Amino acid sequence: MLGIPKRRFARSSAGSLLFFLWVWAALLQAQSSELALVGARIYPAPDAEPIFNGVVHIRDGRIENVGEAASLKLPPHISVMDCTGASIAAGFWNSHIHFTDPQWENAAALPAARLAKQLERMLTRYGFTTIFDLGSLFQNTQALRMRIEAGEVQGPRIFTVGEPLAAKDGTPYYLKPLRLPELYSPAQAAELAAAKLAQGADGIKLHVGAIVDRERNAHVRIAVDLVRAVAEVAHRQGKLVFAHPQYRDGLESAVEGGVDVLAHVTEELDRWDPDLLARVKSRHMTLIPTLKLLAGTEPGRQQQALLTQVGDYARAGGQILFGTDAGFLPDCDPTDEYALMQKAGLSYREILSALTTAPAQRFGLEKRTGRLAPGFDADLVVLSADPASDVRNFARVRYTLRKGKVIYRAQ
Repeated sequence: MLGIPKRRFARSSAGSLLFFLWVWAALLQAQSSELALVGARIYPAPDAEPIFNGVVHIRDGRIENVGEAASLKLPPHISVMDCTGASIAAGFWNSHIHFTDPQWENAAALPAARLAKQLERMLTRYGFTTIFDLGSLFQNTQALRMRIEAGEVQGPRIFTVGEPLAAKDGTPYYLKPLRLPELYSPAQAAELAAAKLAQGADGIKLHVGAIVDRERNAHVRIAVDLVRAVAEVAHRQGKLVFAHPQYRDGLESAVEGGVDVLAHVTEELDRWDPDLLARVKSRHMTLIPTLKLLAGTEPGRQQQALLTQVGDYARAGGQILFGTDAGFLPDCDPTDEYALMQKAGLSYREILSALTTAPAQRFGLEKRTGRLAPGFDADLVVLSADPASDVRNFARVRYTLRKGKVIYRAQ
């Protein structure tokens, strides 16, 4: 047969068959990068009307199209996920968490499957596809996010501030015997901030007003000139400054010093008076309430005071982001946070904004995440029930997808 020995022909034919099978597998894999989520109620954005019996078409980790099933033509051989009876929204942000629990130690060497399971229990099972860590050991958290971005570990996109900064002798009582890096002078504060950002931190967190001794109710405040020195360095590099105020003087340092994001409501304050509220709003500051942590177990007047701060700021047009302090708070279930935000006066659309479009805008990713729109990252959450009928349904997650891949599936 053209002078080819039979044995050589057999090897050649086997090789051709193997090559054909490899090409076919590659084609199937390429096809599997396209996915359609069909039959759900879709919330493209908080300010958009839902799409009933909708389709989200995903291709190569991005959203190809979103629309009604009747008007959207899908390509042949596409993988289909039946989401009948479910609700779909953009992947959620948790803008205040911590990787400080001992389970995260030595993240560079822990087995990938173990890390993925820990991330699932804390975050992805609740629909969180992007998080902001507001205090942990930077090198350890950096190792974790590098393994996620390399595709070795399934998990959310991570931003981190690394180690927070405090005033002299200003480490909060609940973090002791740990001693946070301290600020002494404007020049030293600016140098320390620059070093943190050069290390790779995505922002800086300040304990601007800390209760250092709960029994004596002793407070320590970062002076305004030190806060301002840190903020000037961060803002020159396009980074944000977060602050934990705890009481009125600390909040004043944050407001006058140029802080961008308040990581909590103010525990030692009944409400923001009209002048303070106006100044916070005029400086375009963002608030992360963390109500479950601070108000979830508080009875009567104290809970209402914290809810009032959130409601007043929302009604004034201030920006609210969703955050739970998960990691510091051992119970990571966000159901109560949703219920408390509603009790503070936020609608389901405002809570959806705090989970999606608001953090995307605040952290500079509004052109790629936070909405279900063509060209955006295919970070999505599929809910088992409609959050418009009950905000607690935001926590009833059926699937979590990041870049078009399922990273959590309810059992």
